[in-house]
Amino acid sequence: MEYLIPWFNLKSVPGIGNLLFKRLLDRFSTPQKVFEASREDLLAVEGISPKIVAAVAGQRRAGHQFEAELNAIAKSGCRILTCNDPEYPRLLNEIPDPPPYLYVRGHLDPTGQAVAVVGSRNGSGYGKAIARRFGADLAACQLTVVSGMALGIDSCAHQGALQAGGLTVAVMGTGLHHIYPAHNRKLHDAIAERGAVVTELPLDAGPDARHFPARNRIISGMTLGTLVVEATLKSGSLITARLAAEQNREVFAIPGSIDSFKSTGTHALIKQGAKLVENAQDILEELPAGCYQPAAANTSGRQGSVPPPGELSALDRKIIAELDRYPVHIDELVRKLDLEAGELAAALLQLELKGVVRQDQGSLFSRKTR
Repeated sequence: MEYLIPWFNLKSVPGIGNLLFKRLLDRFSTPQKVFEASREDLLAVEGISPKIVAAVAGQRRAGHQFEAELNAIAKSGCRILTCNDPEYPRLLNEIPDPPPYLYVRGHLDPTGQAVAVVGSRNGSGYGKAIARRFGADLAACQLTVVSGMALGIDSCAHQGALQAGGLTVAVMGTGLHHIYPAHNRKLHDAIAERGAVVTELPLDAGPDARHFPARNRIISGMTLGTLVVEATLKSGSLITARLAAEQNREVFAIPGSIDSFKSTGTHALIKQGAKLVENAQDILEELPAGCYQPAAANTSGRQGSVPPPGELSALDRKIIAELDRYPVHIDELVRKLDLEAGELAAALLQLELKGVVRQDQGSLFSRKTR
């Protein structure tokens, strides 16, 4: 792994961020050749000042100060992919400021055909169900589902892809030694086994607010388009959507209830020109021909399956008729169905056990979509 030391050295030069790193590679092809370049050749690169040239010279003499990190990488079972590596995500290399290298646990799809699915950490039952459905439907079309492994919409998108037997990639805002959120350890392991967990941060980097917006450019950058499932106006998912647009990638959004503040962000995106989507086919028709395998049975925007009529009582069917994807409070159902609250609660519990009804916080109920 000695060949990685010039990469680490150049990345640590004060004043050289991802944008300048890419410009230097475009000019000199490798970090080692950057360190060997003359002062005049370095100054010819846009954005390189005499101060940065001096810093490059100083870092060249810094020695092998990254051996501890390289040893930790070898012991952890992950690896480093530089942007010169054939396995490095092709689309990510096309953005202005790609990470010079990625820490990777698992394996990336060499074709690079991927779609991002992102949304609120506090998604509703509706939003989570939609995220799982689109994660599964896109994976069934041989597209890699990319997200950030956050709680809520992100996690559900990964889960949907895994349940469909497809590939999924989690882009972390921490180092690989810090699974964040810790609650997602099992999901992290499943993603690494079926796809990959990646980050641009050192192994021991912990969660820091400034890391996550930077992480979002990787999510959008390594994908053909970004689908925002559910988001408020202040959601970080809107940052991912904006970056996708700046990177000339497609932006998609799921409509929600006009009464739900959790859909204000997606509605704003639609007003700004994001494509409103109702099923995976709406996404597929915007992607380049040949980058996916059609899976018509998985792109119909279907409702969840309902048990055969014989397994449902007349009361069950009456309750189901009053439910859809949007959560309804139990008090509203009591009024509409003219039932005692205890009787209704017992019936709803049985329907939940049968997989027909979903209960959200606050005594809200909806018809389960998957």
